[in-house]
Amino acid sequence: MSAQAAAMTPELVAEHGLSPEEYERLLAILGREPSITELGVFSVMWSEHCSYKSSKVWLKTLPTEGPQVICGPGENAGIVDIGDGQAVIFKMESHNHPSFIEPYQGAATGVGGIMRDVFTMGARPIANLNALRFGAPDHAKTRHLVSGVVEGIGGYGNCVGVPTVGGEVNFDPGYNGNILVNAMCVGLADTDKIFYSAARGIGLPVVYVGSKTGRDGIHGATMASAEFDDDSDEKRPTVQVGDPFTEKLLIEACLELMAGDTIIAIQDMGAAGLTSSSVEMADKGGVGFDLDLDKVPCREEGMTAYEMMLSESQERMLIVLKPGSEDKARAIFEKWELDFSVVGITTDTGRLIVTHSGRVEADMPVKMLADSAPEYKRPWTPTEPPALIEPEDVPAPNSLTDALETLMGSPHLCSRRWVWEQYDHMVMGDTVRRPGSDAAVVRVHGTDKGLAATCDVTPRYCTADPVEGGKQAVAEAWRNLTASGADPLAITDCMNFGNPERPEIMGQFVGCIEGMREAVEALDFPVVSGNVSLYNETNGVAIPPTPAIGGVGLIPDIAYMADIALKHEGETLLLLGAECGHLGQSLFMEMMQEKREGAPPPVDLALERKTGDLVRTLIREKCVSAVHDVSDGGLLIAVSEMALAGGTGLTLTDYKGPLPLHAMLFGEDQGRYVIAAAKGDDIISRAKTAGISVREIGETGGNMIRIAGEEPVPLQRLRDLHEDWLPHYMSSQ
Repeated sequence: MSAQAAAMTPELVAEHGLSPEEYERLLAILGREPSITELGVFSVMWSEHCSYKSSKVWLKTLPTEGPQVICGPGENAGIVDIGDGQAVIFKMESHNHPSFIEPYQGAATGVGGIMRDVFTMGARPIANLNALRFGAPDHAKTRHLVSGVVEGIGGYGNCVGVPTVGGEVNFDPGYNGNILVNAMCVGLADTDKIFYSAARGIGLPVVYVGSKTGRDGIHGATMASAEFDDDSDEKRPTVQVGDPFTEKLLIEACLELMAGDTIIAIQDMGAAGLTSSSVEMADKGGVGFDLDLDKVPCREEGMTAYEMMLSESQERMLIVLKPGSEDKARAIFEKWELDFSVVGITTDTGRLIVTHSGRVEADMPVKMLADSAPEYKRPWTPTEPPALIEPEDVPAPNSLTDALETLMGSPHLCSRRWVWEQYDHMVMGDTVRRPGSDAAVVRVHGTDKGLAATCDVTPRYCTADPVEGGKQAVAEAWRNLTASGADPLAITDCMNFGNPERPEIMGQFVGCIEGMREAVEALDFPVVSGNVSLYNETNGVAIPPTPAIGGVGLIPDIAYMADIALKHEGETLLLLGAECGHLGQSLFMEMMQEKREGAPPPVDLALERKTGDLVRTLIREKCVSAVHDVSDGGLLIAVSEMALAGGTGLTLTDYKGPLPLHAMLFGEDQGRYVIAAAKGDDIISRAKTAGISVREIGETGGNMIRIAGEEPVPLQRLRDLHEDWLPHYMSSQ
């Protein structure tokens, strides 16, 4: 039976993820029943993963412009000017569903896909980051998923030769049924050699390059737009298979071609493969595409038009060339031992016409494929923020040092060294700040400039109050870049949520967007790219709302940057920022009281900016030797991390303030930094003049952490507790 002859049934339509109303919309566009290939093409282009049909109405409210922004959302990745004729190009994307089904390949192909988004625009990838969220450590699948995901990220990134320099790893029962694997890539390009995806011009050759097409990944975009059930393992064939060595060849071949003047447009074949790349290129260029699938290089016999159009085989690109340049381009790709085939031509029809074995398998209007997906403003109910918990209402621990040791040796705060030591974070030779600090830093090759990058979000805050949680995620990224000495430039986001058809889930999304918008505006920290991943739930149980933020900043001279390590004895420790002892939604409450209650800590964006600007100035003036923002676990955790990083102990000043001592030490008040300085008086004066709260909290020295009235904690004991949990967990059965 030919593809055209497949009978359309309600069951077949539903299998493709289209509602009855959406199918009626499709029929109105075509004026007839679709072929099976056309049904497949519409289903992926209208999937949540490709069309953002439930989220775009809210995404449009995010600020995306600024004097530094060259290109915001809408292209493969965002582009920001960093001066001297250079630009940073970056994006974050999810590979959640594939990684839950097949953790190694799911994570590996997530890394490969995000790198293609970056180098397709003319940038050489210079840094990878990832934000990983797993279920409870005692869940049956968690250890297996951690092992596979970490191995997949390391296996792909290390082979390609791009350093994995930072990220975050968290454990929470809310991810038992759906883990999150968010991959971020940062690339560097010359501003006069940036490439876009709009295929403008008629009669231009459309060229397929890279790996051959197989049957892996078919329905990947559709699968990523549906929730899981007990049969989710059966979706294993929809997970793509990656080859990092081919990716490395593809990077070099594309960059070599980009050095010339032959490319009109270029696009990677990501979600929905040949379908999305051809539709998006044609739509942006205002043209049609005629594709001859007989010319598509295939690694399996007997592939149908449906399979070729929907395959998500990895390491493939689509390029529109200037006429007459085909032989020159072919020579480059054949030199790198990659497939090269002219598979089509641009037309003035405005239609995507697909032929295979002499038959027209699809004939569809490009504009309607790209832009006519339904745009839903789904019903939503706001999350009612919980009441504020007063510090006095949270019981104090029997021992502050026991609480410190419990938190530092917990899955929430233990060292992630076991993870990042499996990644090559030094390849390319430009990594100047390794994993373990507030932000990673890589040198802009051949210059004294540095690019700082971070990934941040606190899902427990977002669950309790999505608006404050969204605000805090952006502010935390801004704060981490600032603590490294960088001027925050822009963010990319990865919006991970449950089923948007449930009003309470849609309310979480709307709330997080509102909080993000407020923070982006107040901090001049625009959103330049991003990704939405919905339907992250299994059997009706959704993940915590997780709007992951990837931030990038510029350090004008890496001689003027900071890290968290205490380096010298006898220095003064200062705390900048207001102290309220906020224990609601804190890790202290969770670990010591086994509760998650109360409102998350509020974010004062005006004070956030004022404090961060002073910190950055102090770093540039070399007034401080170490800087660390205060976040998960509060002040005592922050100073302990600084002590462990530098191998230098500290003594905390006997606290005489109004807060309960445990609230002062473990409260997660926002907008705060700990700094170490040889001379603190001038800094105190400057902070007070600027209207910023400041307090001397201690002095560096020795090999212990000392708190008045408590047994000192030897650094070596704390280091053992901090370092041992994850390796022990991963090696146990």
